[in-house]
Amino acid sequence: MEKQQSLGLLGNRKEEEEEEDMEKSGSSTGTAAVADAKIASIFIYPIKSCRGISVPYAPLTLTGFRWDRQWVVVNQKGRAISQRAESKLALVEVNMPKEAFSEGWEPTKNSYMEIKAPGMDLLKIPLCKPALVADGVSFMRWSGSALDEGDQASKWFTDFLGKPCRMVRFNAASETMDVDPVYAQGHFVMFSDQYPFMLISQESLDALNKLLNEPVPINRFRPNFLAAGCEPFSEDLWTEFKVSHFSFQGVKLCARCKVPTINQDTAIAGPEPNATLVKIRSDKVLRPDKKQQGKQIYLGQSLVCKESLTEGKAKMVKVGDPIYVINKVSTAAEAAA
Repeated sequence: MEKQQSLGLLGNRKEEEEEEDMEKSGSSTGTAAVADAKIASIFIYPIKSCRGISVPYAPLTLTGFRWDRQWVVVNQKGRAISQRAESKLALVEVNMPKEAFSEGWEPTKNSYMEIKAPGMDLLKIPLCKPALVADGVSFMRWSGSALDEGDQASKWFTDFLGKPCRMVRFNAASETMDVDPVYAQGHFVMFSDQYPFMLISQESLDALNKLLNEPVPINRFRPNFLAAGCEPFSEDLWTEFKVSHFSFQGVKLCARCKVPTINQDTAIAGPEPNATLVKIRSDKVLRPDKKQQGKQIYLGQSLVCKESLTEGKAKMVKVGDPIYVINKVSTAAEAAA
């Protein structure tokens, strides 16, 4: 664990530790707190299952980071499509205006999301909300209405995937999608898989890659946060922590589907890294005395944020922000899964 020295104060170590503990809990003492890790990268995925965007900062909202998983592609029955069924979505590149991640920014009629893919023309989607409404949209256990991005977007994705599709946007004005209340009550998402945030540490990825013949990049796992400066898999244990002064709860180990096996540069799937994760990160390995969840494998921690539920400004998380662990369990077997 990397420690940061307190500057400009004299005194014995006990006094320094007391002051650091107070700083962790939010008290002002004038000392530098000892961070348990830091935020190394922040990722936003505007379109469900398409490529993410690495950003230097992002605003917190009721449903996670702003713009994260606001859009999804649906089939002709209105059912959401992900890489689990259409791996080609991994090739869809999404770009947003840089100012879109600034605090308080609102789109104008000239603000667009740009979408690219091999062999396709550039698609520009206005960031102002569309007027069309699509009924009968379904995503996991949720169903309702969404905002339809129109025929041009529909044709683009239909041509790219080779089957009838439409692109829709979550209609926050009329719809809500709550997380599983067994793990976190009163929190909401848009088109995210169950939870508004997910975190993995660089050290966990490095430990996995040491066991693989061909290392995999972090984009296989699609986290919102990449942490650094902690022990491998230590994020399994974090039940309460702060990123800067924002309070996060680790509510559930992240169960992995087939998406990590899909090369995000080629859209071609293979056996790894899941074949190795079965050996080191399965329910049977991590939680041998707990009720088994089938053939689940885990990497990363699903999160909710207390400040997401409150009004107010200055709710920005930045790359480089310190992570302070407040509470944790002793082993992965004690973590919710």
